[in-house]
Amino acid sequence: MNNTQPGILAPVPRLARYLSFSLKPDSDPKKALMDLRELADGDKVVVGIGKSLVLALGVDIAGLRNFPNEMGVGIEIPSTPASLWCWLRGEDRGELVHQSRLIHGSLVSAFHLNNVIDAFQYGPSLDLTGYEDGTENPKGDDAIEAGIVKGAGKGLDGSSFVAVQQWVHDLDQFQSMSVERQDNTIGRRKSDNEELDDAPLSAHVKRTAQESFQPEAFILRRSMPWADANHEGLVFVAFGKRFDAFEALLRRMVGGEDGVTDALFSFTRPISGSYFWCPPMDNGGLDLSVLELSP
Repeated sequence: MNNTQPGILAPVPRLARYLSFSLKPDSDPKKALMDLRELADGDKVVVGIGKSLVLALGVDIAGLRNFPNEMGVGIEIPSTPASLWCWLRGEDRGELVHQSRLIHGSLVSAFHLNNVIDAFQYGPSLDLTGYEDGTENPKGDDAIEAGIVKGAGKGLDGSSFVAVQQWVHDLDQFQSMSVERQDNTIGRRKSDNEELDDAPLSAHVKRTAQESFQPEAFILRRSMPWADANHEGLVFVAFGKRFDAFEALLRRMVGGEDGVTDALFSFTRPISGSYFWCPPMDNGGLDLSVLELSP
């Protein structure tokens, strides 16, 4: 769609940086958001707005809510709300650093920078386990149908909702598994990315087969690996026209449907979880009209 932030529908970049912000107490975010509007092209900088910021502006966006705190046997999915999220996309780490400094400078009067995560593409869009990520992503018109709001009116059409989680992998644990157990954990063969027909019910691919839900639970994944000096894992990013599909997937992963938990939890856990609304574009900048902000 012409007014969607183009980075949402584009392939993942070679490098990325994720910035999350909270609103400072007793601050007015309007000028800072208008300054950000000029910096965010929706391609190199994708922006998401959290529920707390929408409330601070005294407006409402239907469908925007806080991330659910799901639980399963020995599993807790954290909810870590944030006011604002920026996904910086590029090919040069230095450019991402300078871009993040510009964004931080434009927001510092009203927002506190809570977290910065640097991410990267590994091989042909692999997770750090070596398995291909996002194999069943919808493409073309199907991607638009799954990920983009339509028929909601001016200022909402072309927008998207995004779920963001930081997962920390225990790669020592994963690499201690036999190749067969690794394949059964994911539900695909690492060697050729073919789905295993006889994989156990706990295999991630079987837990999250999007066409197996009623209604079907298709999401647009744009996840990327991350690493720092001490840990590594995946920044899970899933866009949707609403949050329902993601929540159905998450509920099944923790065993909420049938008591079977996703085998992913044998080596990785999320440490954050946030929801954001990604506004559409208008005349080269973010369309913030539903927030009652205009140039």
